[in-house]
Amino acid sequence: MGLINLLFKDPLEFILIAIPLLYAIILHELAHGWVAYQMGDPTAKSLGRLSLNPLRHLDPMGTIMLFLFGFGWAKPVPVNFNRLRDRQMGMIWVSSAGIITNMVLAFCALFLSRLLSPSPSSLLASLLYYFAHINIILAAFNLIPLPPLDGSKILMGFAPPSVQNFLFRLERYGLLIIIAFLYLGVLDPIIRFFRWFIMAFINLLLP
Repeated sequence: MGLINLLFKDPLEFILIAIPLLYAIILHELAHGWVAYQMGDPTAKSLGRLSLNPLRHLDPMGTIMLFLFGFGWAKPVPVNFNRLRDRQMGMIWVSSAGIITNMVLAFCALFLSRLLSPSPSSLLASLLYYFAHINIILAAFNLIPLPPLDGSKILMGFAPPSVQNFLFRLERYGLLIIIAFLYLGVLDPIIRFFRWFIMAFINLLLP
């Protein structure tokens, strides 16, 4: 269901989902740019993308798709992998940064939920619940090794040149493939597996 339906059906729940979703995506993209900058590529910084300002990250078409169909995207933070001090390890760390950030945010939300033990019906409980699960879903989704998702870039960092070249060529069709696979439900079991894995890992760290 798209967010536009939720807006008219339950405006409060729309806010409790839309705001955490917005900043989960922004912090995900910001992490890519920040790690790239630390590893030698100033592209994102020079373009003003190391910012919490939503307007610097929102993609018009991705936002429309999110509101209408529940699936959308932000403008990817530009990274020039050739400017990284170590291209292979840089590709792995820069691509992992967004996923790791989402996992850390999910952990923090679940930790605060346990620490504060808010009433299950309270706004704080709902906000922490949505923030945790939105970040888990984003991390799980981006682990899928299909371009342009982060999982494909992580795979490129470990893969031989032939696999890297194949994934680079596939990237021009990647978004269409992902949308088709989502529509057909092909990715559902993969996302469920990654969600389970992430949640199991977080539970090991929670007190």
